[in-house]
Amino acid sequence: MTDPRYRKLASLLVHHSTRIKPGDKVLVEAFDIPEEFLAVLIRSIAEAGGVPLCMTKHNRVLRELFRHATEEGMEFWASIERAQMEGVQVYMGVRGALNVTELSDVPADQMALFQRTLWKKVHTEVRIRKTRWVVLRWPSPSMAQLAKMSTEAFEDFYFDVCTVDYAAMERAMQPLRERMEKAKRVHIAGPGTDLRFSIEGIPVIGCAGTMNIPDGEMFTAPVRDSVEGKLSVNTQSLYYGMVFDHIALEFRRGRIETMTANHQKRLEEILNSDEGGRYIGEFSIAFNPKILHPLLDTLFDEKIAGSFHFTPGQAYEEADNGNRSGVHWDLVTIQRPEYGGGEIRLDGELIRKDGLFVPEDLQGLNPESFPKI
Repeated sequence: MTDPRYRKLASLLVHHSTRIKPGDKVLVEAFDIPEEFLAVLIRSIAEAGGVPLCMTKHNRVLRELFRHATEEGMEFWASIERAQMEGVQVYMGVRGALNVTELSDVPADQMALFQRTLWKKVHTEVRIRKTRWVVLRWPSPSMAQLAKMSTEAFEDFYFDVCTVDYAAMERAMQPLRERMEKAKRVHIAGPGTDLRFSIEGIPVIGCAGTMNIPDGEMFTAPVRDSVEGKLSVNTQSLYYGMVFDHIALEFRRGRIETMTANHQKRLEEILNSDEGGRYIGEFSIAFNPKILHPLLDTLFDEKIAGSFHFTPGQAYEEADNGNRSGVHWDLVTIQRPEYGGGEIRLDGELIRKDGLFVPEDLQGLNPESFPKI
């Protein structure tokens, strides 16, 4: 018997996230996920009038392809997938992982080759700009282990978190969008963190289940050269198969001047892979009421209630500060009291303290208020 939660999630992806219309060609890119869910998703796309296409991938196979790729081979691979992406109106990326650290031993120069060819030419230049897209993880024993949960408990958590009331979230986040759109200066303070930067003139984008599942954030970007101060990241971060901890960055005129972490050499390789890797491409305030602790998965961790993330690398076109890079690394800092607390101010006004929004018009985004919307 098919898990009934599959149908609920598939319906969310089809009708809310991508709003499939009759005749839409829909590419589903699936990494190590159950065939049962793929079948339900394809059926849901077809029932909505879409034309489903499916490309399945496996991380163990990708590891070998990445490790042995040549420039010529990767360019050819990118040309094939780019043509496919250019032919569809909708993209769904469902990304499972039997082993979340499968890519940890792919050399940095090979990952950089992937980033500047296939990722850039297919995803950055086509998928993100020209399709209606959504990406999500798929629960696995490997993810459950990282979350320190049983497989069954993690699956229950996953489906609960991924199918929150995004329509209610969309209504509640509008006052935050309006405040950020009017703001010129941001000041973030907390243990080991004292950041000041401008967001003047940069668009502000609210996310309530239309591009990521799970979702719950409001993002923009700092004016590229405006970032000053220091950032201490208080969560672990899994980036291309390696777990980073104790990341600390110092900025001057927007550029990361000093950096430290447990994997110092790999950190430096990533942020030095191109010029834009040392500048910030995104700043986001997160508020998913059901995600409270890090799981070592960016799609979840960047939505943690009471957190913000600061992103070295590529800026999104919708909130563009001009930074270009093959890197896009969301570094998450939680500001709730059990993580050390902290404050966010817009033009000097206290917006959030110790993870809770302070102004009355923003309090609907606090976890204890969200279910009452």
